[in-house]
Amino acid sequence: MQLDGQWELLPTRTFRGGYYSESEWLSMDVPSHWQQHPQLEYYSGKMVYRRRFMLKKETGRRYRLRLNGVFYFTIAYLNGFRLGENEGYCFAREFDITTALKNQAVPNELILEVDCPDEQSKNRKTMITGVFSHWDCLDPKTNPGGIWQSVEILESGAQYVSELRLTPVDEQAVNRLAGKNPPTGIALRAALEVDSDRAADVVCRLTLTPYNFEGEPQVFTWPQKVSAGDNAIAHVVELGDPRLWWVHDLGYPSLYTVRVELFSDETLRERLDNWETRWGLCRFEIRDWIPHLNGVRFFMKGNNYPPGDTRIAVMTHADYERDLRLAKDAHMNFLRVHAHVEKPAFYAAADEMGILLWQDFPLQWGYARAVLAQAERQAPLMVRALANHPSIALWCMHNEPIYIIDTEERGLRPLLTAGLAAYVWSWDRNVMDTRLKAVAESCDPTRPVIRASGKWALPWLEDTDSHFYFGWYKAFDGPKRRFELIKRLFPRSLHFVTEFGAQSFPNLESAVKFMDADIQRVDWAHLAERHHFQPKVMADWYNWRGARSLAALIDLTQDYQIEINQYYIDWLRFHKYRPCGGFAPFMFHDSNPAVQWSILDYWRVPKRSYFHMQVALNPEYVFTLIPKNRYRVGESVDLPVYAVNDARMTYDGIQVRATLFDPAGQTEWQSEVMTAALEGDCMAKHVGRAVFAPKQAGRYQLALEIRYGDRQLRNEYRLTVGD
Repeated sequence: MQLDGQWELLPTRTFRGGYYSESEWLSMDVPSHWQQHPQLEYYSGKMVYRRRFMLKKETGRRYRLRLNGVFYFTIAYLNGFRLGENEGYCFAREFDITTALKNQAVPNELILEVDCPDEQSKNRKTMITGVFSHWDCLDPKTNPGGIWQSVEILESGAQYVSELRLTPVDEQAVNRLAGKNPPTGIALRAALEVDSDRAADVVCRLTLTPYNFEGEPQVFTWPQKVSAGDNAIAHVVELGDPRLWWVHDLGYPSLYTVRVELFSDETLRERLDNWETRWGLCRFEIRDWIPHLNGVRFFMKGNNYPPGDTRIAVMTHADYERDLRLAKDAHMNFLRVHAHVEKPAFYAAADEMGILLWQDFPLQWGYARAVLAQAERQAPLMVRALANHPSIALWCMHNEPIYIIDTEERGLRPLLTAGLAAYVWSWDRNVMDTRLKAVAESCDPTRPVIRASGKWALPWLEDTDSHFYFGWYKAFDGPKRRFELIKRLFPRSLHFVTEFGAQSFPNLESAVKFMDADIQRVDWAHLAERHHFQPKVMADWYNWRGARSLAALIDLTQDYQIEINQYYIDWLRFHKYRPCGGFAPFMFHDSNPAVQWSILDYWRVPKRSYFHMQVALNPEYVFTLIPKNRYRVGESVDLPVYAVNDARMTYDGIQVRATLFDPAGQTEWQSEVMTAALEGDCMAKHVGRAVFAPKQAGRYQLALEIRYGDRQLRNEYRLTVGD
């Protein structure tokens, strides 16, 4: 029984133990966030939710209240009984309500006291809400408080299933299956958590039914003794003719519907409970930061996925399918779920579409030491809630556990303060994240676990992924070409890169939805305060204030964003497997109307940078590495031309041609056709050179075209000639 729909709301300064008067209540549909109510747009703090409902209570049945997601602290009351409390937004909490429920003739009253305060000390946060409480890509007026997922009442017999996990008995057997045709069977361990109100003999039935491919259901039944309380049950079954789950560019994402049922005896007439999920058989590994899926090496290319919406409650399965389709169309095979946990529909859509997920635990930047106990409690809850999804590739326990200062601050002191925490020692990373990594590994030994994300692989620090903002944060990183120095000094920093990029304005039709169309009337301070615009940082790289129209400003910022993304992607594809195993720019979309690092705006209108990334992530790719920002008229330009192939197909003969267009768009030079063989999943291969001498000052365009099989791809570069 779902309790979604109209609820009553009461903002309050003080909770009253579940007892409240009949006056001054507001009404609102749930699931939602209370700031969606027109009278609560900027409210944060304490809120009381009330819902009355009728339910026919059956003798001998058990009933549970399930809160699937509430921001952030919750105390639940039913008919005056205090059911219990919960802390945490991204996992379900259940309460036994069998005794507290009234009979059918009398309405039940459910009261939820919910508290979601604003974090006052951003470097010593106490709530595990990730980017929802502290982020430079979220409207600072936003508070996520509210019942953001469904509230349900579950009914069962004396026993019910609270959890199921399927894993191969022999993990290496998954890799062996990948090379067999037809595949043989595989032994699976079904780990069940069963709650019982008494000692009893029950019968378990496990059914695996193909979800998105043809095949017969496979049914396994066994008797089971349970004792009063929680029971951990492990049973091994043999899955015949197993189908593997693959990321979309390696194969097909085969899924099973898994259903476990409890019966009172072998007649299977009285069903006590059932539990259902979807599941896929796969094994993801990182070997020296080179990804392998089911034993097959592959290159990971993706993006950072922020909350689908600032008001995450509004996201639907169709919304997630749209987002993942846009990612897939841009040749992305993974997304990093950036410092938050999404709705279950997101993970289901990723399973179905064959997109891997780097899952962050919702820790973002700095925390108070008192948060450790709660983090150790919540980390296993996240892992257990998501572990059956084959799309989950790995767990990461913290995003950038550093001391955060204003990104527009200048001078040596802020640089030293942030640098010491990032690269020498911080309690967050060295103590809390180390312990959380061990917790996650004990809960899920089948997946890699990364302690913390976002630092260079310096010799005195353990390997991890890197974040590079050369070309954006001048005060902390510097110009883009400083990246080339870092990669020479610390090559291990290129093992896996999960953030880089630059801000840009959305397309004109979207921009005018939250700013004036007349550039002379745009409120720049408001854009900086509420829509994440970083004017001082942008001014470090080009004269954005010199733009004569909003359309011209949009083009200017998107051009620079393309330049920065192209620069990093080309270098990282050049270093494919030597040592780079993958990368993810920052970021995929806007969670609210914004000027920021996204390639899709809030309304999912693609910027030009999306279409450029669609080219840059194409499995068959041609590129060059341009060593200078500017050339002189008549200077000899000698550029290497490379091709790389991430697909499994081998091309015996590709054709590549380079063409130079002058500032007027006329062809000034064209190369001979360059040819080469391109093996499947090969590293970058040198195929020729582009050598020319520009004849005039201005903005040139260099086009590289590759023909492979019956298809072709065009990649373009801008070259500046003259002073």
